[in-house]
Amino acid sequence: MLVALVDTLKQLRYQIAHLDDGTLNSEYPELASFIQEVGLTVTESKADLIFLYQFLYVYGRKSEATYSRFRNELERFYLWSWLIAKKSVFNLKREDIEAYVDFMVEPDKAWAATSVQWRYKDEQGIRRLNQNWRPFMLKESIASQQTLSSMFTALNVFYKFALLEEKTFANFVPVVKKNSPYLVVQSQIQIPDTLSDIQWEYVFGVTRDLCEHNPDLERNLFTLACLKGLYLRISELSERPQWSPVMSHFWQDNDGFWFLRIMGKGNKLRDVTLSDDFVEYLKRYRLYRGLSALPRVDESDPLVHKIRGQGGMTVRQIRRLVQQSFDYAQQSLLDDGFKDDAEQLGAATAHWLRHTGATHDAQTRPLKHLSEDLGHSKIATTDQIYIQTNIKERAKSGLKRKI
Repeated sequence: MLVALVDTLKQLRYQIAHLDDGTLNSEYPELASFIQEVGLTVTESKADLIFLYQFLYVYGRKSEATYSRFRNELERFYLWSWLIAKKSVFNLKREDIEAYVDFMVEPDKAWAATSVQWRYKDEQGIRRLNQNWRPFMLKESIASQQTLSSMFTALNVFYKFALLEEKTFANFVPVVKKNSPYLVVQSQIQIPDTLSDIQWEYVFGVTRDLCEHNPDLERNLFTLACLKGLYLRISELSERPQWSPVMSHFWQDNDGFWFLRIMGKGNKLRDVTLSDDFVEYLKRYRLYRGLSALPRVDESDPLVHKIRGQGGMTVRQIRRLVQQSFDYAQQSLLDDGFKDDAEQLGAATAHWLRHTGATHDAQTRPLKHLSEDLGHSKIATTDQIYIQTNIKERAKSGLKRKI
């Protein structure tokens, strides 16, 4: 039987405590039984598991998204190591890691679920396993390049951490990655996923028009303005354990320029510049909420508010607002005869708005300014993703080639 080794981030410290004090059997009975039944000694499996929990506790403090990514990748790796290789993760050799990559490319169907499943839930004070949970999602094709890259990253970070903690004395992941037959060296033109001009006009314009009949859509409109106009990620607008975005995070300098202070990836603070156009939508949103037109330094009102309840919104809730506006726009595009644009919009995600804003502004803003507002640690990242000038010039210079 396949058993989820790791619960939610909130439950992780309890799992660590249960392993330490020997009470796992009373709190996680299925997991405790699984540890007894795997092909390792109980001491080995517990040592492996406690190190995984410690690793996830360290990296999970950065963000819940980071925790989830590492948890998913390492949990399936652990299960493969224990059940198929029948070794501790710290006894695996280079050829074992290569065998795991082969398994990742084509996992056993018994290890895959057809839908996302929860892991554990409370049942009379006990965390009970969902018998339908599986470490993989069932897919028709082999693992994508992005999936493989994420896997290699997680394993490499894990073994580097293990080296620092003197839990192991070798990290075979880099050499396996370098010689992997499944990874394709990227040399083709890569353009980020963005909305077309007409798609953005409909997404923003339809939402704005609907505000007349449904004022609560002002919240959608403001969210769209933040994601596209300030190049924000949804996580940067949402409530997190380490950060609660509030109105006082807007601030004005002595020269009258407005900024928004946010916490980005890796818990890095940055100040994003506000355009005159954005400030007008900020005023509009605040007046709808019954606030003064511009923020004050002492305001604790959440940046994106809940209609019911207190506090700010979660990533999932904000994503639903964006999807609602996408749905309205898609229907309007269909009604107006723009079938292709409507179909393409159906595949869009909220993150496309960040790419859309940055790609559009890359034509007029200095690269360094754009990079800092995006929160990129390296200006080369911004150049690689959003600057298409050289590519277009190369295409133009090649138009007159003769055969």
